[in-house]
Amino acid sequence: MELVEETTITVEAGVDGDARGRLRGRQVTVLCQESWDAACRDLGRDVPWTTRRANILIEGLDLANSAGKTLAIGEATLAITGETDPCQRMDEQAQGLTAALAPGWRGGVTCRVIEAGAVKVGDGVKFALSA
Repeated sequence: MELVEETTITVEAGVDGDARGRLRGRQVTVLCQESWDAACRDLGRDVPWTTRRANILIEGLDLANSAGKTLAIGEATLAITGETDPCQRMDEQAQGLTAALAPGWRGGVTCRVIEAGAVKVGDGVKFALSA
């Protein structure tokens, strides 16, 4: 995982430099800071959010049960396609993390890119009207 301050998201390839960005229903993965913090509390220790291997970390927006909604982040617009199910690989990183991510969509969401654009640290994020 590489932390960047700014990136470009495209309809064709998802997040710039992410080989998984061509997977149509899972071009971009988004994780919520508050959900990650709750999982870490359940786990009983702090783990860096990059352990989850999500593309984007947001704050202040509850992603639980948000499939079908549209998310606006910076200049990009994303269609939320579903929950990012926590897999057993999480336990390889921190024992118990898979279970800690299970409730309330704590593992984040998968998205399809609707509108390309630049996204940078500090950009606003909100649910938008469906395109």
